[in-house]
Amino acid sequence: MIDEKGRLFGKINIVDLLVILVIVIAAAVLGVKFLGPNSTIAVNPKTTQVTYKVLVESVQPEVYENIQQYIPSTLMASGELLDGQVIAVEAKPHTTNATVSASGDMLLVSTDKQLLDLTFTVECNVVNTITSEIGTQEVRLGKSHIIKTDKFEMNSGTITYCVWGEEAE
Repeated sequence: MIDEKGRLFGKINIVDLLVILVIVIAAAVLGVKFLGPNSTIAVNPKTTQVTYKVLVESVQPEVYENIQQYIPSTLMASGELLDGQVIAVEAKPHTTNATVSASGDMLLVSTDKQLLDLTFTVECNVVNTITSEIGTQEVRLGKSHIIKTDKFEMNSGTITYCVWGEEAE
């Protein structure tokens, strides 16, 4: 098989054969990575703008004051920035409902004048309006939601408002 000059079948050098094999294997790996069925390369995927609001209750005033300096702020998940921004945050005093009579009338009572309820306004672009995912979270009315940027994170939010596409404010 290998002759006295180190050629395989008398035609190709072993070193040349190894170089050719490395090039073919590298090309195959790159081809599978970039052109395979699970490829992450997208050619101009169509996106839809989504505007939504997230209510986070019972926040310390100091947290609100510090968050304000980072608005607007880009969303992030799993250590990567996302195609979305927190564009505004509003604060209202935190209140709690209490029943005052058997007829079911309600009275709003401020239980701790120190705490605030924050409403974050977020604008983002989603590729699939069926799942409406930004990062790993689905955007749906009533769904719990984490507001996370590179500067702050609020874990216990609830989506209270959501508009998809051209209806967005």
